[in-house]
Amino acid sequence: MAAAGPTRSRIGALCRQLLLTLSILSFACDACKQVILHVPSKLDAEKFVGRVNLEECFKSANIIHSSDPDFQILEDGSVYTTNAVLLSSETRSFTILLFNTDSQEEKEISVLLEKETQVQKRRHSKEKVLRRGKRRWAPIPCSMMENSLGPFPLFLQQVQSDVAQNYTIYYSIKGPGVDQEPLNLFYVERDTGNLYCTQRVDREQYESFELTAFATTPDGYTPEYPLPLIIKVEDENDNAPIFTETTYTFMILESCKVGSIVGQVSATDKDEPDTMHTRLRYSILEQLPSSPTLFSMHPSTGVITTLSSQLDRELIDKYQLKIKVQDMDGQYFGLHTTATCIINIGDVNDNLPTFTRTSYVASVEENTIDVEILRVTVEDKDLINTPNWRANYTILKGNENGNFRIATDPKTNEGVLCVVKPLNYEETQQVTLQIGVVNEAPYSRETSSRSAMSTATVTVNVKNQDEGPECNPPVQTVRIKENAPAGTRSSGYKAYDPDTKSSTGIRYRKISDPKGWVTINEDSGIITVFRSLDREAEAIPSGVYNVTVLASDQNGRTCTGTLGIILEDVNDNGPYIPKQTVVICKPTMSSAEIVAVDPDEPINGPPFDFSFRSSDSEVRRMWRLMKINDTAASLSYQNDPPFGSYVVPIQVTDRLGFSAVTSLNVVICNCITENDCTFRASGRTGNGEVKLGTWAILAILLGIALLFCILFTLVCGTSVINKQPKELPDDLAQQNLIVSNTEAPGDDKVYATNGFTTQAVGASGQGICGTVGSGVKNGGQETIEMVKGHQTLDSCRGVGHHHTLDSCRGGQVEVDNCRYTYSEWHSFTQPRLGEESIRGHTLIKN
Repeated sequence: MAAAGPTRSRIGALCRQLLLTLSILSFACDACKQVILHVPSKLDAEKFVGRVNLEECFKSANIIHSSDPDFQILEDGSVYTTNAVLLSSETRSFTILLFNTDSQEEKEISVLLEKETQVQKRRHSKEKVLRRGKRRWAPIPCSMMENSLGPFPLFLQQVQSDVAQNYTIYYSIKGPGVDQEPLNLFYVERDTGNLYCTQRVDREQYESFELTAFATTPDGYTPEYPLPLIIKVEDENDNAPIFTETTYTFMILESCKVGSIVGQVSATDKDEPDTMHTRLRYSILEQLPSSPTLFSMHPSTGVITTLSSQLDRELIDKYQLKIKVQDMDGQYFGLHTTATCIINIGDVNDNLPTFTRTSYVASVEENTIDVEILRVTVEDKDLINTPNWRANYTILKGNENGNFRIATDPKTNEGVLCVVKPLNYEETQQVTLQIGVVNEAPYSRETSSRSAMSTATVTVNVKNQDEGPECNPPVQTVRIKENAPAGTRSSGYKAYDPDTKSSTGIRYRKISDPKGWVTINEDSGIITVFRSLDREAEAIPSGVYNVTVLASDQNGRTCTGTLGIILEDVNDNGPYIPKQTVVICKPTMSSAEIVAVDPDEPINGPPFDFSFRSSDSEVRRMWRLMKINDTAASLSYQNDPPFGSYVVPIQVTDRLGFSAVTSLNVVICNCITENDCTFRASGRTGNGEVKLGTWAILAILLGIALLFCILFTLVCGTSVINKQPKELPDDLAQQNLIVSNTEAPGDDKVYATNGFTTQAVGASGQGICGTVGSGVKNGGQETIEMVKGHQTLDSCRGVGHHHTLDSCRGGQVEVDNCRYTYSEWHSFTQPRLGEESIRGHTLIKN
């Protein structure tokens, strides 16, 4: 099916819609020479005529002019009428002048308008018929203008099937606008296939309609496939652009540079994108205040920039712009909308604070502090209560002693001058200050440091005040030798009147005298020693004794001072040894170091001389002194004294011959370290008292248990055997085998003998009163010592000396010195243990 219809109906439709037919015949070789456009004889104003391909002549044209005022040319080559045109002659031509300002190039295009003749119309109709015969049922492009004024129903096009030449064909359509929303917008004549629109259409609501056409025979046969039929709604510039906001608000700092960006506005247009209907242009219509012009707007982007650097917030702090946006690229016939733009001018610190006066006068009484004496004010044109307005005050000169301080009152921005350190009228009657002020924020303009600060002068007069006595200096000292006799007098504390610089009429009184050593004269302040002074007393640090004195005048005004009595040292203390107990661990050391001290000054102290005070020759025979340095000596023993505690009197003499005797308690101990000796002092030093530790007692109990087991075995063995001859002495039953657990240095040895074990601890030395029951090495043979009677377990032996048990226990104990060798003991016990074993087996069998 192809579009068909009477030529008259198409001409009528073209006339009703005032449509223009554009046909560029040929300009292949040189596109800039001539363009021919075929148009109707009557053209209305502001109607599209045709389009010229400007890109073939120029890549870019900055300026486009038309020689005929009835026509205008846009940047995309579109030709529009500016007025209604009637082609009275056969042709009408005009010239398009193109000019590029960059390359200074200029070209012309000649446009020829020709009326469409009847011969051309018939030729076009014939071509359509021929084309329709070649293609059968195919989609045909169709369009309609939005917001058409009619008359309705409005003919759009005709659809027809080639089968209609031989058969009766009925046409129908369906889709959006027919049987779907919007309903009944389109319909087709069943017999002719003419397609009509029943009412106006808004493109912004429906851009196109996709219909489906059907061709059927009266009996319901469908010789053709359904035909997709797209109806496009052509856009009309019926929507004005709209700003995104009705009122824009921007802020720009004052004194900004030319070209600074203030802000950007934007607008939207509902018409078809990428057409002249949506090509927008921005502009500023009005500025309030109007003069001078300070802002400009980019026509394409809507960016607002500054034209001047003279924005001054202190003069005008806000501007209002009336802005416009227009479509059709800003052409006068385009639609437009306006909005308001408010530009606030931001503050910068471009105004310095200045004092309202250049000089000030204030007064203050002497000896007063933390008082306000003056307030100064400044002027600043910048925005109030901002860092550009708030002031910072400083004292530039005259406050070298730190008597004054100036601060800012945050509410009034005033400078408050205060006295923070008392002034003395007798020293200074007048002070001249230079003060300066700056803002919290830095100054925005480039200036020197002096010109960026305002200064003023303040003269402060100091008023005299009737003052009391002055204790100056607050600490005074005198020197007195220690041990000075009572009644010794010395100059005391002196206060004076600051006005007269005299001490007349001032009375003195003690407030503090810790030891009551001195008295003070009420009128003169002279001190008298009341009792003997001792520099080495505990309450006298560094040899200075402090007395607090109160001075008062006739009016009762007072001041307080301190009198430091420096006690000069006298050599009244002999050196002594603070550590009076010395421990010497005999196995590891043979001497001990003793150190002496002297409470007197170093001039009366070391070097010290150490000697034995006692005339006892035994002390000199057992001990020896050797000087180590000025304050220490080494005490060592001689002739191998036994363990114990000894009293050694040592005399220490200072450099001036003053001496003192210290009786040292020297402990000689069998230990490794001094702490070990202190822990077991009574057990090591031989003081006659024996103490056993927990492990020693446990070892003794285990030894006794083992001994009873052995004796029980022997007794049982001898009772079974018929009167075996005795090979051991009769007193064997009264003898005990003692197992030693001595802690003295030696090697522990364990021997196993057929069922019982004997532990022997080797002991140093060969004294008879060694640890009872200890194994003794005689020529390489181990022996077990048998002791008759009740024995103790500790030893009283010392190196090189033999002691009996009498000295340890305080009573007489008989000791059997007979010893049996291990071989004899073994030969006696082994056969009996064997017989006992055999008899045990026999008894079990029976």
